[in-house]
Amino acid sequence: MARIRQADVDEVKARTNIVDIVGERVALKSAGVGSMKGLCPFHDERSPSFNVRAQAGYYHCFGCGESGDVYSFLRAMDHLTFTEAVERLAARIGYQLHYEDGGAAPETSGRTRLYQANTAAAEFYRSQLASPEAEAGRRFLGERGFDAGAAAHFGVGYAPKGWNNLRDALRSQGFTDEELSNAGLVSQGQRGVYDRFRGRVVWPIRDLTGQTIGFGARKLYDDDQGPKYLNTPETVIYKKAQVLYGLDLAKKDVSRSHRVVVVEGYTDVMACHLAGVTTAIATCGTAFGSDHITVLRRVMGDDSASGEVIFTFDPDAAGQKAALRAFSEEKRFAAQTYVAVAPDGLDPCDLRLNRGDGAVRSLMDAKAPMFEFVIDQKLAGFDLASVEGRVGALRAAAPIVAEIRDPSLRPGYTRVLARKLGMDLGEVTPAVERAARGSRTSRDNASPPVEVPGAASDQAPTVRVTIATLPRDASVVLERDALMGILQYGHVIDAAEVDAALALPMQHPALEAVRQAITGQPDRSRVGWSTAAVDATREPYRGLAAELLTATFPALTEAEAKASAFAMCRRLRLRAIDREKAELLGAVQRVPADSEEGRAVRVALRDLDQRRRALADLD
Repeated sequence: MARIRQADVDEVKARTNIVDIVGERVALKSAGVGSMKGLCPFHDERSPSFNVRAQAGYYHCFGCGESGDVYSFLRAMDHLTFTEAVERLAARIGYQLHYEDGGAAPETSGRTRLYQANTAAAEFYRSQLASPEAEAGRRFLGERGFDAGAAAHFGVGYAPKGWNNLRDALRSQGFTDEELSNAGLVSQGQRGVYDRFRGRVVWPIRDLTGQTIGFGARKLYDDDQGPKYLNTPETVIYKKAQVLYGLDLAKKDVSRSHRVVVVEGYTDVMACHLAGVTTAIATCGTAFGSDHITVLRRVMGDDSASGEVIFTFDPDAAGQKAALRAFSEEKRFAAQTYVAVAPDGLDPCDLRLNRGDGAVRSLMDAKAPMFEFVIDQKLAGFDLASVEGRVGALRAAAPIVAEIRDPSLRPGYTRVLARKLGMDLGEVTPAVERAARGSRTSRDNASPPVEVPGAASDQAPTVRVTIATLPRDASVVLERDALMGILQYGHVIDAAEVDAALALPMQHPALEAVRQAITGQPDRSRVGWSTAAVDATREPYRGLAAELLTATFPALTEAEAKASAFAMCRRLRLRAIDREKAELLGAVQRVPADSEEGRAVRVALRDLDQRRRALADLD
C-alpha cells in the first residue's frame, strides 16, 4: 500500500480533536484545565485514571501506563493499521489524502473494506424495505407498532428472498466474494457463494462510532428452515460478546444520565427508545457478559454508586436463568443494578403495543433491586412452609446477601431475607456472616499473581517511575511541575524563558531524562511537539513523560496555568543562581580576601545578585 504523505498525516491529526474520538468510546469528564478523564478502555478499573489532553492530542492511563495519540488509540481499539487509522480520520473530516507516489487514495483492504461492505449492505437492505416483495416485512414491523419513520431511525431493512440479490448488488460496487465472505454477508455452499440473509427483516448492528459491523435478521416466512433470529457470524470487526445493539444511539443519554436499560431484543430496544427510554440496549444473540459490562462502564462513566443498570427479563425459566447469569456479573458494576419485569410477562415491545408508551416508562420506574429479585428466585425452589425448606432456603440465599458490596445495605437485606423466610433476624444474621467469611477465605486462598511475562527470573523488574513515586521534597516538586507546565504550555509562553529553564539540568534522573527529550525538540510551535518529546524520552522514563503531559495542571483557568508555567521556569533560573551563589560564598571562606581570586569571587557575587534582582523584578 502506498505511503501517506507525512504532511497529510500531521494535518489530519491537527484537525482532529482526540477528545471527540475517545469520547465515542469512553465517558469523559473535566479533570482540570485542558484535561479530561474517564475509565481506561485498555484495562478494567473501578475509578477513572485515563486522562486525555485535547491540546496535546494525547492520552495516558495512570493505572496501566497505556498512552499515545489519536492514531494509536484507533489502532488499539479497532485493530487498524496505521494507514487505515489515518484514512478513517481523514474521511471523517473530509480531507483528501495524498500518497508519496503522487496518486490519489488507493482502494484499501482489510478492515476498512469490511466496514465499507457492511455500510453498502445496510443501504441495500434499507432500500429493499420499500419494495413490493417486502410487504411481509413492513407488516411485521407495523404489527409491532413501528412505522416507516421508526424503521428509518433504526436503519431497519429487508433482505430479499433470492440467493444472490445482495451479492450481485455489492459485486457491482467492486466488492469481491472474499470480501463479502469475510464480512459475514455471504455463505459458502456446494454450489458456490450465496446471500446469508434471505427473506428476513434486517437490523444493522453498529459499533459505538455508528459504523455498521453486522446484522441481525428475523425470519418472516414459514418455509424458512433457519432459526428465528440469525446474526452475522464472528468476523474481524464483529465480536458479539463485545457489541450491544442500540448503544450507538443510546450512548449520549447513557453517559449523561449514568443509566442504562438492558432488554432482550431488537424490537424491545426500538419500543423503549420510541417510548422515551432512550438508554435501552440489547445483546446480539448472546448472553450478557463481562465484555458487555466493560463496554457499558466506559460509556456510563461508571465510577460511583450513583448510576443505575436496569435489566428486563421475561418471567419464564429462560428469563430467570438470564437474570442469574447477569447477577453473577453484577459485582463488576459500580452502579446499582435493578430488575424490571412487566406484568403478565410482556416484553417492552408488547407492553408498548398493548398499553402505550407510558407503560414502558412506568416499567422502568417500578424496578426492583437485583439482589431482591435474585433472592426471590433462590427462595422459589424451596417449601418455606417446612422447617427443612426454610433452612435450605437460608443456606442458598445467605451468600447472595453476603456478596452485597455496600456494607450499609447488607443489614437491610438481611432483614429482608429474614422476613421472606419467616425466620428471626438472630437466626439469619449468623448465616450471612458465615457466608461472608467463607467468601473472604476463598479470595484469600486464590492463586497468587503470576510474574510479568517475558521478565527474566534472574533479573530485577524494571522500576516504573511515575509522578506518584517521585520524591516530595521541594526541589523535585519544582522540577516536576516546571516540566509539566512546559510540556503542556511551552508552546504558548515566552520561548526565551523556556529555553533558559531547559538549559538547566534537573537533579532527579527521571526528570533529567524528560528535560533532555524536550530540549531535543527543535520547534515547540509545531503541532505535536510535546508528544514527540514524550516518544523521545528514554526508557524507563517515557511513562513519566506521558504522565507529565496529561496530568491535571494545578490551575483554575488556562490563563492562570500559563502564568504558573512561566513562573516555574523563572523559579528554576532563580534556583540555579542561588546554587551558584552558595558555591561562591563557600569559596569566599577558602581564599584570602585581598587575593586576586578573592576579588574575582566578590565580583562574581555582585554579578549574581544583579542577575537575581533583574529576574525577580520581572515577576
